[in-house]
Amino acid sequence: MAQGTLISSESAQTDKRMDQLMGLLLRSGVILAASIVLAGGAVYLARHPFPPINYHVFQGEPQNLRTVSGVFSEAKAFHGRGLIQLGLLVLIATPIARVTFSVFAFFYERDWKYVVFTLIVLGLLLYSLLGRA
Repeated sequence: MAQGTLISSESAQTDKRMDQLMGLLLRSGVILAASIVLAGGAVYLARHPFPPINYHVFQGEPQNLRTVSGVFSEAKAFHGRGLIQLGLLVLIATPIARVTFSVFAFFYERDWKYVVFTLIVLGLLLYSLLGRA
């Protein structure tokens, strides 16, 4: 019985540590995304203080901000809209990073059933983001 208690105590410590790391990952992702969006907003407002507004005609995002590579090139050029879009991409990537971390955590714990389930969830997330219908 003492050995069973020792194993369950070690497992509880590992679970607690994984939860702490996952919380840190999520908080860091959200703070990073918010910081990038805030910086992008400041750059955009500094360069475009009073943009002309025409509410009769809808204008979507420019073509170069509709792809990940376009967003990276606009952010690299330090354009406000590109930085804002990059921050949103980081925000979207945060839960995906959490699921990816969960795969490795379950793999480390040798919990194969949850490795499979989490890989299925990760596959569905990636398909919904990257798949073409």
